[in-house]
Amino acid sequence: MVISEKEKRNTAVHEAGHALVARMLPGNDPIHKVTIIPRGPSLGSTWVLPQEDLRGLDEAAALNMIAFAMGGRVAEEIVFGAKTTGAGNDIERATDVARRMVCEWGMSEKLGPLAYGKKEGEVFLGREMTTVKGFSDDTSRLIDAEIKRIVDEQHQRAWKILTEHRETLTRLADALMEYETIDGTDLEAIVSGGTISRPPPNKPMATTAVERPRDTAKAPDAPTVAPVRPTPGPARGGA
Repeated sequence: MVISEKEKRNTAVHEAGHALVARMLPGNDPIHKVTIIPRGPSLGSTWVLPQEDLRGLDEAAALNMIAFAMGGRVAEEIVFGAKTTGAGNDIERATDVARRMVCEWGMSEKLGPLAYGKKEGEVFLGREMTTVKGFSDDTSRLIDAEIKRIVDEQHQRAWKILTEHRETLTRLADALMEYETIDGTDLEAIVSGGTISRPPPNKPMATTAVERPRDTAKAPDAPTVAPVRPTPGPARGGA
């Protein structure tokens, strides 16, 4: 996939926002890899590496997931003062987590530990599971308000992190433009104010040439060998 430098810069800023928010969130999983190399429909990706297998989430981890998802959009707003479609999937994931916090996991103080929406139907032969609304319009409006509040609060949380570390955000985006893919060790070097020690791709590390001292002794003259002339063979007789 061929992308322009402008779109490449947008992707670098977007993924740098994800990575930096994830790095600064307390208790979050460490960064495994960040890349701006396109894969399928995605122009870039940021992966975190869980330290252990988890079967569930606590409320703090769920909120971290939303803030992490909003980091890319927030970085675009801070650096470019504009929004792009690159955050579409991030917003969808953040909204889904917030909705499940409110409607399934009982993580809303206003709505309490109740499940809203009954799932019915079996998934087979193209039939999808549907959610039946089992609450009033007033409750529906309250659910929407709670979902918006959760996402907005985590958007502001990501904004606070990235504005406080604005210089690091720029350095991280620049590193992605140069290296295209960085790992957790590279990220830690940038966050601590250092640089990535390895050379960029297709740019070999500079080495210092050592000049050997020249030998001042004159080499002996090569012996002169007279060319050997071949011995004439017998002349071929004519017919």
